[in-house]
Amino acid sequence: MTTSTFWSSAAASRPNCIRTTTTFESMWFSAAARMYARARRSARSATSMPWAPPSHQPWGHSSNRDGNKNEFRHMSTLGTYASLTHMARNGSSRSMFMSRVVSDVAVSAAGPAAGAPASTRADFPGVKLESLPWDHTFVRELPADLETRNMVRQVEGALFSLVSPTPPAGVPYLISYSSQVAQLVGLDPTECERPEFPLLMSGAAPLPGSRSYAASYGGHQFGVWAGQLGDGRAITLGEVVNPVSGQRWELQLKGAGKTPYSRRADGRAVLRSSLREYVCSEAMAALGVPTTRALSLVGTGEPVLRDMFYNGNARWEPGAVVCRVAPSFVRFGSFQLPVTRGAGEVGLVKLAADWLMKYHYPELAASPQPYLALLREVIHRTGRLVADWQALGFVHGVLNTDNMSILGLTIDYGPFGFLDKFDPDWTPNLTDASGRRYSYRNQPEAVQFNLIMLGNALLAADLVTREGAEEALGEYSKVLSNLYNARMAAKLGLHEYDMALSHELMRLMYDDDADFTNTFRALCSVSSLDEEGEQQQQQPGSSGSESRPGSGSPGLPAALSASLNGGQPLRPERVAAWRQWLQAYRASLRADGVPDAQRQAAQRAVCPKFIPRQHLLQWAIEAAEKGDYSELEALMEVLERPYDEQPDAPAKYSSLPPEEMVRPGICMLSCSS
Repeated sequence: MTTSTFWSSAAASRPNCIRTTTTFESMWFSAAARMYARARRSARSATSMPWAPPSHQPWGHSSNRDGNKNEFRHMSTLGTYASLTHMARNGSSRSMFMSRVVSDVAVSAAGPAAGAPASTRADFPGVKLESLPWDHTFVRELPADLETRNMVRQVEGALFSLVSPTPPAGVPYLISYSSQVAQLVGLDPTECERPEFPLLMSGAAPLPGSRSYAASYGGHQFGVWAGQLGDGRAITLGEVVNPVSGQRWELQLKGAGKTPYSRRADGRAVLRSSLREYVCSEAMAALGVPTTRALSLVGTGEPVLRDMFYNGNARWEPGAVVCRVAPSFVRFGSFQLPVTRGAGEVGLVKLAADWLMKYHYPELAASPQPYLALLREVIHRTGRLVADWQALGFVHGVLNTDNMSILGLTIDYGPFGFLDKFDPDWTPNLTDASGRRYSYRNQPEAVQFNLIMLGNALLAADLVTREGAEEALGEYSKVLSNLYNARMAAKLGLHEYDMALSHELMRLMYDDDADFTNTFRALCSVSSLDEEGEQQQQQPGSSGSESRPGSGSPGLPAALSASLNGGQPLRPERVAAWRQWLQAYRASLRADGVPDAQRQAAQRAVCPKFIPRQHLLQWAIEAAEKGDYSELEALMEVLERPYDEQPDAPAKYSSLPPEEMVRPGICMLSCSS
């Protein structure tokens, strides 16, 4: 049992600071299992993480492409787009484009009219860039920074600063866009193919009707209060409301230049990190995980200096901007910063909470204690999000409070990664390599700390009581554990979670360096029959046939064998251990009584075959840096249907990483990535 008590430095002076005692008993192995693992590998121990069906949030369950094979005809080389944008940039330094576009803008100051229900306007083609239905509630209703000069400083008494993107020195060019996300915001996807589009989505020209700003917030970084942080390289263009769905979306450019919150940075982003965020945002949505989305990936044509390893070996890299999309980018840190600055700014917390409930949690307004209801809803959404991450073997890498979405979304893709070899202590963040605060094992508790910091901010603003907040925070472990258990059961094709069976599986996976994703996918093909029966009655088209001598580990299903020990044969005693577990697993399947075909189909619907592995992203990055986007195109095509078998997909998209790709800079990255 893990017991955690946290104190908030943001409200340390208050006598009624929140304490919480939360157990994660069902998530962890027994002490004996941990001791066993440490005895074998002194620096490692094993963890069992649960599983369940994907979330049904409105921003999940969407693919990245519309199925049109011609969609990537816009993915031209840098040279092609340089010629297309030359007149717009050099004819009159963007004014030629703007004089033509701005004259067509007709955006009401009061925001867009209410659209008809989606059911009556299903054929809505989307609007033009000039006619996006803006509704700038954040800048209209919340206090702004009175200083309008774009200079780095401490911003007080405000939740944002009005700031415009800094046009890059190079010639922007389009790399990729998402038709799905364009449709989400109500934009005609063909608008993304206009030659002006790279200018708009790089910050080289203002998007008609936008009112751009950078948000102010603080945060705990690696458990230490860091003070003011804010949008240092992200500039929000504003909010649009889809005329059909009525959904509200914020468009944000990441890498579009300095803001008052840039500190010592340049406000730019490199192609390497931007491509990773673009791909993973859309891949996570296809996996069914609540996430921010990505509309476009644009190269700036301007090199950016980065020191990936912080070792003095900086190099110039291609610059890029990703247009991120979310219902809101408000973070936990948006509520934390004001309460650290005294009574004069505490009121900002209530203003932010009221705005949030008005536009994103309207159902909470009628609650007897609306701010406590808000905290509870954020806790529940966040618990569901962490269950999604653990189920898929996803590690965020930088779970600071400023990287936590108030809507329960995966936000700020930096040094993230998915488990290849199952190691609960793995982190994709080189900066975290010594402490591993944000490792796969520690994610649930790190997020619990962040939720407590959010609760303390609301407490410091006198919006919740200590008793109410502690009760709500205690629900986090219940939500997470219940979903955890349900997901593990679903992943194994069982009606109910079997802790002993699951823990033993995780121990075996740890001991034999199992590939996390491929192991669970392989179990989708295991028959409920005994071994002899399975050998005689293979399912048509199944990948779970028993391996033959010379191909992996004899005596194990071929797909399972290939996912263990890097595909190399196991020692006889290890094969025996797996066969013993498979015997118990088959007995559980038979006890459930679900026909194999039905059960296996349900398992495949929650056990993905394809994830954005680090080496796949690296291959796409290396090609893109040379002006070749075919690898990116092919990867996105595969990731849009992660649960489908896709028999025509090349084997590399579901294979283990080659040895040469398992190294820092690929499997582990720094925060600058």
